[in-house]
Amino acid sequence: MLTVLPIRYVADVEASRHFYAGLGLDVRQEPGAAVWVRLTAAAGAVGIHDAAVSKGRPPGTAELGFTTDEPLEEVALRLERTGYAYDLVDEDFGRSIRVTDPDGVVVQIQQIDPETVGRSAAAVTGESG
Repeated sequence: MLTVLPIRYVADVEASRHFYAGLGLDVRQEPGAAVWVRLTAAAGAVGIHDAAVSKGRPPGTAELGFTTDEPLEEVALRLERTGYAYDLVDEDFGRSIRVTDPDGVVVQIQQIDPETVGRSAAAVTGESG
């Protein structure tokens, strides 16, 4: 089985471990914890998005994002408890929380709504959704 493992290079491993654990990822203790931490989730994937309809993201850019089936309000409460400010945003696919990690990278936690996705895709392609 192939597992997707994006690697974020960070200035402070402990601060980043705290941040991503606060999002709900599980910390796996491994040798070299001072310089390497693996954080796991129930599942992973890679999304491919057309840059032409991405609201300003040029081809070749990447974004660190997560999807969730838990209410975003629960994610927001965890972020508040761990001291991180966030924005709750209505999106073309549903809603998301955008929060900045300790290195200044904006992370997106998405709650995808299939009906919203269908309407947005229809608007872009001109097809009925």
